[in-house]
Amino acid sequence: MDVRNLGGRWVVVTGAASGIGRASALAFAARGASLALCDLDEAGLAETGERIAALARPAGAATLAARVDVADAAAVSAFADQVHARVPAVDVLMNNAGVAIGARFQDTTLEDWRWIVDVNLMGVVHGCRAFVPRMVSRARGGHVVNVASLAGYFASQALAAYSTTKFAVVGLSEALRDELAPAGIGVSAVCPGIIDTPITRNAKLRGPLATSAMRDQLVAGYRRRGYTAERVARGVLRAIERDRGLAPISPESWALWFAKRVSPGFVAWLGARGRARIAPD
Repeated sequence: MDVRNLGGRWVVVTGAASGIGRASALAFAARGASLALCDLDEAGLAETGERIAALARPAGAATLAARVDVADAAAVSAFADQVHARVPAVDVLMNNAGVAIGARFQDTTLEDWRWIVDVNLMGVVHGCRAFVPRMVSRARGGHVVNVASLAGYFASQALAAYSTTKFAVVGLSEALRDELAPAGIGVSAVCPGIIDTPITRNAKLRGPLATSAMRDQLVAGYRRRGYTAERVARGVLRAIERDRGLAPISPESWALWFAKRVSPGFVAWLGARGRARIAPD
């Protein structure tokens, strides 16, 4: 798909109130797309809308925004109904909404597991079920972007539940890519690395990680890394344009993807080094 000019096309972005979702929405808008945005954070979503309104856009470019919990299948379906009342089918679906838990398996409660699976995995499932069938029946192609993570192919004991959901998103994306190819619909699992977004400040921490010092260290580390959501948004556009099935974004994401393919033992060694940062029972 040519992403240089998206005039006349509709793009859905979930989790658009901040971070990668907001940056991607602005990038799509700057290229002329009409947007359907959702998030639980109404204030943040309104700010995204204001920033989009300040852009120079083609006549007829529209923005629809709604408060939606992607973990709620009925709410996502109702959102899709709003969108489909405006357009028969969307051209790009970006399932971006996500949450994080920093915790070992033994420190992750069942409630935590249900919460993160419902948002990070089922949120993607709900988005695809609500929008993809119309994309297929329209028979005009399109693209699905599922935001996974470096943690979708490099697991860490400190991110047991988070990594599980992101591995699942990568697997789902691979299966969807195969299924939707005959319809001319591309599917990309986008895998950012260490990105400075609000998810690091809002993540739940459990067990030895659940200290204010660890929170401060996490936020400061991601901020020092300095890889912005805007750079990720550019990577999303490249993934769509080049129809990449798996799209690592940021140097560490590419490096670990390559390392895991050519030297799994080295990646295991890196994981073992990381254990020293987590106090044992």
